[in-house]
Parts: sequence; structure tokens; C-alpha cells
Amino acid sequence: MADQNFADLPTLAAHLREQLQEKKVILLFAYNGTGKTRLSMAFKDLGKEGNRRDTLYFNAFTEDLFVWDNDLENDSERMLKMNTDSRFFNGLAGLEIENRIGLLLHRYADFNFEINDANGSILFWREMVTNSDGTAEPVYIKVSRGEENLFIWCFFLAIAQLAIDGLEAYDWVQYLYIDDPISSLDENNAIAVAADLARLLKDQDRLKTIISSHHTLFFNVLCNEIKRALRYFLTKAESGYELRDTTDTPHFYHVAMLKELHRVAKTGEIYTYHFTILRSIMEKTATFHGFSGLGEIIKREPNDEDGELHARYVNLLSHGNHSLFEPVDMMEENKRIFRKILNNLMNNYRFNPKLFP
Repeated sequence: MADQNFADLPTLAAHLREQLQEKKVILLFAYNGTGKTRLSMAFKDLGKEGNRRDTLYFNAFTEDLFVWDNDLENDSERMLKMNTDSRFFNGLAGLEIENRIGLLLHRYADFNFEINDANGSILFWREMVTNSDGTAEPVYIKVSRGEENLFIWCFFLAIAQLAIDGLEAYDWVQYLYIDDPISSLDENNAIAVAADLARLLKDQDRLKTIISSHHTLFFNVLCNEIKRALRYFLTKAESGYELRDTTDTPHFYHVAMLKELHRVAKTGEIYTYHFTILRSIMEKTATFHGFSGLGEIIKREPNDEDGELHARYVNLLSHGNHSLFEPVDMMEENKRIFRKILNNLMNNYRFNPKLFP
């Protein structure tokens, strides 16, 4: 399928809805700042009609439904407050949501929680203490940002399961839209979350789903687990947005990014942010081959002066004071060095030449 261009995010969202008439899952890879969260909201808005909704979504707005009350006066009982005015929480009474969340959460974390429906608060603890009367009570804590994100994700996943099961409170849900659920998570949890999410989606036929992410490992696991999903690379274009079909390309997304660098090296459309992408690929290559850093795969010999120069270029131009999302053209000399570093990488570490016509 040829690359497709869209003037704005609502137009792109409408296109994705059309595709979900035929497919069950769409996977989108896009860098931060491309517009993934705004796209999820545009998709959701297309399903609104009066009080009717059709999309249950997870994104930065979902995380904002949970806010910490740090008990500044007594400094003792910190709690996470839910914005219960949101439709997200409607209909949970009597559905044993604590048990549902707990079954999911304890796959990833070792803390406990309790939900107070009356005031919309959540308390967390790891340890219990015994009082003078012999009763045990929890020692309440404020969990870390990563643990908080895991809890909110498991809360969403429990509700998604209710929607998949067709329970009345969530029978309005036709689509799931999940945007970057793994912020602040380590690599192990990223893999576990992706695998569990894929398992949930593969075992159901009621809902259509879009998942967008900038995390290559998370995305790669989803691609491997949900083999029939449509897979796209979403980028900003000069006049809107470009959707590139990558369903038939290798699942390791750094290879897809390398193909993009190979393309711009040939066309001359090389911008400063391409050095950032090149650096990311070289760091992954260095790790895979057991080197301590990208400098060791750029320099072929201890006294390799060109290698020293190229390493400095990569470090300088991938950390320069420029936006990663605003195209800034490079000088011809920098383009020449970019091509040389890229060619050396591809020649020395033997990527499949059939992928780079």
C-alpha cells in the first residue's frame, strides 16, 4: 500500500475508523510530538453524538482523571483522588472492580490498594502494623510515578475487560483507543504489559482497537503477538500527516527507521533530527553486539581519526538545541558526513541489503 497523506487529524481519524470496519486491530508507531494523543481525541470525538459515545480511550487525559492529595496538613494519609464526574467511572458499583484491578496489578507490582467509592479516593500500602489492641492496619504510602501509571493502566484494563464482556455499564463501547500506556515503565514491565494486552485483544471479537506508541520494544512485542494487525508509521508531513504502511516490513522497528534514513540519504532530504534517529539505531546496534557505547562501533581502530570526528558529530547533532519535530535542513558538509556514518554502519553490521533498494 502506498503512503497516504491526510490534511488533518480528524480526516486521519475518519480513515482509521473506515479501516476498522475490516480489521480488528491497528498499531501505530509515531515519535512523541507527532500528535498521537490529539489523534486519539479526534477519533473519540467522531464517535460522539449527543450523550452517545462509542470509544473507551486510554491516554494522557485518562491519567489526569487521577490526582494526588498529599495531605499537606497532617502529612500522613496520602491518597489518589478520582474525578468521578467522568463517564470513565460510571457504573462500577457492584462490579467488584477492586478484585478485577488487583488480579491485573499483582502481575506487575507488590503493593496493595483500597478504593473508597464514597469520596472517590484510593489508598496504597505495602506493610501492615499491629496496634496495641492486636488489630492490624495498613501503613499508607505514596507509590512511585511508575507504580501509579501501572495502577491506572490496570484500572483501565479492568474496565476494558468489562466492555469486552458486554456488561451493561459499558455496552456502549465499540472501540478501544490506547495511546502510550507504558510511560515511566522499565523494559520488563513494557514487555509484560504488551504481552498481556495482546492476549486480551486476541481472545475477543466484540471491540475494535487502535494502539499507538513511540516505544519500539513495546511496539515490537505487539507486532509479534498480534500478527494480523495493520501496522503503520505515522509522521508529520509538510501539509498534514503521513501514514506509512509497514505491515510487510520487519517487526523490529529500528529497521523501519533505518529504511527511512536510507531514503533521506538518497534524496538529500536530511534534517538535523535524522542524526537523533541515527544515534538511537547505533546505540541499539552497539548494545546488540556487546559494545559499551556507540563510539565503539563508529571507531574501527584505536587511532581512527575519522571515527573520532564522526562520534563527535553524532553526539553534537543529536543533542543540539533544535526541535526533534521541526525540520531543520543541514549544511551539505554535514549531509556528507551523515551519509558516510550511515553507510559505514550498514556495511559493517550487515543489514539485509534487500530491505534497502
